[in-house]
Amino acid sequence: MSNIPFIPENSPFSPEQRAWLNGFFAGVYSRPAPAGIPAAEARPLNPLTILFGSQTGTAESLAKKVASEAGKRGFAPSVVDMAEYSCSQLKNEKALLIVTSTHGDGDPPDNAKGFWEYLGNGHAPRLDHVQYSVLALGDTNYAKFCECGKNFDRRLEELGAKRIFSRVDCDVDYDESFHQWMSGVLPALSLPNGSGGSAAPAAVEAPPAWSKKNPFPARLLANRKLNAPGSEKDTRHFEISLGDSGLTYETGDALGVVATNCPSLVEDLLKALGYDGEEAVADPEGGTTALRKALLSRCEITKIPQALLQKIVEKSGDAALKKLLEPESKAELRSHLWGREIIDMLLAYPQARFEPAEFIGLLKKLPPRLYSISSSPRAHPGEVHLTVAAVRYASHGRDRKGVCSTFLADRAGPETPVPVFVHTNKNFRLPPSGDTSVIMVGPGTGIAPFRAFLEERRAAGAKGKNWLFFGDQHEATDFLYREELTAMLADGVLSRLDTAFSRDQAQKVYVQHRMLENAGEIFAWLEQGAVVYVCGDASRMARDVDSALHQVVERGGGQTAEAAAAYVKKLQSEKRYQRDVY
Repeated sequence: MSNIPFIPENSPFSPEQRAWLNGFFAGVYSRPAPAGIPAAEARPLNPLTILFGSQTGTAESLAKKVASEAGKRGFAPSVVDMAEYSCSQLKNEKALLIVTSTHGDGDPPDNAKGFWEYLGNGHAPRLDHVQYSVLALGDTNYAKFCECGKNFDRRLEELGAKRIFSRVDCDVDYDESFHQWMSGVLPALSLPNGSGGSAAPAAVEAPPAWSKKNPFPARLLANRKLNAPGSEKDTRHFEISLGDSGLTYETGDALGVVATNCPSLVEDLLKALGYDGEEAVADPEGGTTALRKALLSRCEITKIPQALLQKIVEKSGDAALKKLLEPESKAELRSHLWGREIIDMLLAYPQARFEPAEFIGLLKKLPPRLYSISSSPRAHPGEVHLTVAAVRYASHGRDRKGVCSTFLADRAGPETPVPVFVHTNKNFRLPPSGDTSVIMVGPGTGIAPFRAFLEERRAAGAKGKNWLFFGDQHEATDFLYREELTAMLADGVLSRLDTAFSRDQAQKVYVQHRMLENAGEIFAWLEQGAVVYVCGDASRMARDVDSALHQVVERGGGQTAEAAAAYVKKLQSEKRYQRDVY
């Protein structure tokens, strides 16, 4: 196969033109012309637009996989970031695929907000001529599972578009669902040239040597507590060797860690179930494996799946629990389950007995955890660093542990393989020019990517200014990377450092308060082209910081609330306001 031409990001084309050309070349070079017909005279390909809404890069990656396969089936696919899509083009589309995640409490990802507003504002055109399908990404642990994808699916139908393949909702373990959707949607798209999109798929390209499905067994080099004695927190700095894996990453990427469960919790589950752990259960790779091994390394054994709750109701006949599972009792169910895990349900309903295979079948696959990388590959070649808060708390009379955070903190060691893979996040990148200034807001472990950014900017000799807002509970015990940041401030790598230690005074102070105190200067930086980055908790911090940014524009720029909203929206569309929130 010939090398496929690729239009680089610095080419003199718009993002849409670049995406279309790349899709066109992918299709042309993936489909050989019939024997005796020059390539230039081969049958023209059919346009297919694939829009992605992505917060961490997963939806973008899947959209590109669909495009690669579509190019082999008679299409000229265009993969377009929703933030860069010209909504006026919508009336000209004939085949449209949507690949989108859901962010926060059922919200669209940042890059999908503008497109969603356009569809819902009453001015979107009728789309009776458009064929479409939606792939929705989400997490069933959230009440509004795949809400964004569901909303896009519903709205496109309301506008008259023809759904040619049913929406597929993907949980965190999305591979099987994604391939189900892709293998169904491409043949379902009708092609004007009569090929029907039913050509046999071309040979699948070999996956990278190390990936989510085949993680690299890395070694832990360092495990250092960042909090001083007396802190209420246990935040760790981990250094991991990538050895000869060939794995590479960029600042802004995340590291996927494939952990194993806590052995003591596994033993508690076995005791509650009445098993010794040696019972044979099916192994997805073929054959059988011991129940204990499956619970240790294959199954999610803390969060309570809906299927297990349903079975407990059936087996126990408990009327109160049955009522909680009714649709109108969602809020009461969430309240009841807060702080409870699978072990609590087994102990509370001992009359619900399970066969080993039945129990395993009701559990979800243990998903990998993604952590923002806190190192620059230039500063630490062959290594990757993480900044992780070890989750430990007590509820309902039991001590609880975060699966992966305590795997790293307590159970991994120099001789214990730590299975890892790199998760690319192209939506969280330093500006192309080192002369551009950056404003970073990262309280707590949200500092992770900004440590990497600062290391990268220093190694690259970037001239742009760097302003960091950091916060935590107490300055004396929770000032993460204090020595490093102080040194960067002294040598000029860090231009400004504003801190907010919430519990060092009667009135709690957070990073958003520091932003508002400096509204005028922040706005001046923005007017000079600075890029704003936010990393950390999505449920509260990110919302508060977003609100503060709007107020910064209002106060610092003397603008109305409406003008400030438009200003921030423009920052997002220009990728000058990027968020890595979880």
